[in-house]
Amino acid sequence: MTYSNDTIAAIASGGVVAAIGILRLSGPDTIAVIDKVFKPSNGKTMAQTPDRKLLYGELYDEDGELLDLCLCTVSRGPNSYTGEDTAELQCHGSPMVLRQGLRSLFRAGARQALRGEFTKRAFLNGRMDLSSAEAVIDIIDAETPMAARNAAHQLNGAIFRRIEGVYASLTDICAHFHAVLDYPDEDIEDFELENYRSTLTAAENDLQSLLDTHKRARVLDKGIPTALIGKPNAGKSSLLNSLLGYDRAIVTSVPGTTRDTLSERVLLGNTLLQLTDTAGLRDTGDEVERLGVERSRSAAEGAELVLSVFDGSRAWDEEDEEVKALALKAPTAVAIVNKCDLPAALDETKLSGFQTVLHISALTGEGLKALDTLADSLFPLPQVSAGEILTNERQAEAVSRSLDSLRAAVAAMDSGITPDAVLTECEAAMDALGELTGRVIRQDVTDRIFERFCVGK
Repeated sequence: MTYSNDTIAAIASGGVVAAIGILRLSGPDTIAVIDKVFKPSNGKTMAQTPDRKLLYGELYDEDGELLDLCLCTVSRGPNSYTGEDTAELQCHGSPMVLRQGLRSLFRAGARQALRGEFTKRAFLNGRMDLSSAEAVIDIIDAETPMAARNAAHQLNGAIFRRIEGVYASLTDICAHFHAVLDYPDEDIEDFELENYRSTLTAAENDLQSLLDTHKRARVLDKGIPTALIGKPNAGKSSLLNSLLGYDRAIVTSVPGTTRDTLSERVLLGNTLLQLTDTAGLRDTGDEVERLGVERSRSAAEGAELVLSVFDGSRAWDEEDEEVKALALKAPTAVAIVNKCDLPAALDETKLSGFQTVLHISALTGEGLKALDTLADSLFPLPQVSAGEILTNERQAEAVSRSLDSLRAAVAAMDSGITPDAVLTECEAAMDALGELTGRVIRQDVTDRIFERFCVGK
């Protein structure tokens, strides 16, 4: 798609009533379009207004009727978000006003922006690399402080700077080789491949370190798959409600109240859990409850973390034994002894095998803070500079391919193969890194990346 001949517009704020709503434009006719619908109160036009100066004025609808009293600012390319002329109308946050304002912009010559088209133009116009562009949607979707911080630093070029060092070192190797090959009569230092072994090894280690961060990336992104299991009335649903801060699950004294799984995202400390509350584990003749119990077992078997809730006010029984056996199949299992506000009756020697045993009262909230510390200790984030955690599958795959090529280059060097074979692998490694940052990228891949975005970004 060619962007140079059209101007796009979109609502860049949410579709609910709010104090402020934003209409955004980008393209060569931006200022002309704005001047057709917005009249500054100072009597001038936006074409006569300096960049990034906020003016108060009147916004008119497609029929020329006053629609809103709002603010407007323009930023001329190339010193704008997209690299093109851009404008923003800061209106009162009525969805109706924003829809009518958008229709007025269309009538004045703009068209509807596609998903992510503002950021896509910023990338195509060289205002940001592809890893930074992808961070825009990551910061919008962030559900934890750590995720937001990582995305913010990536938006500021953290991944690009990390990759650029490796890319530059490989460029130096290839440039030296081709200079000697193409200009044999020039006074150029002989190309000795062995002299670059340490450079290749350092690049390999750097990429491996970066790739390793992706293993824990879902802590920031999707959350740890977590199952909350226990026998009926152990307090699973009460614990879920306490962690969420509102009554998501129905809680009664009747065993078997929870008959299906309930999934919610819960932030414990800095760790996001994809927490699934399950039906109480027991043998039952009730067909609906039996199906719920089967789903409980499936949820536990697919979880990375199982939180097993035991009723501390009741004696250990066969149902508790079944809960324990199921929990200990998980990679990480934690025992939670609930109802510590009541007289203790549970034989806690039966809890051997669990990595951690916590004592809480889901009713009073006692002991719940320990879960925050526990989650962060069980799933620590990589100790790397801010913004250098790969949360994106596409980026991780590109780094992995680059790493494979570097390893092949070192293996070729060790085998005594001619330098041109080693350089071929180095160039393949550079191509893979180029896909990560957008130096080299196919149109279909670019389109797929920006389909994740919302309209207006």
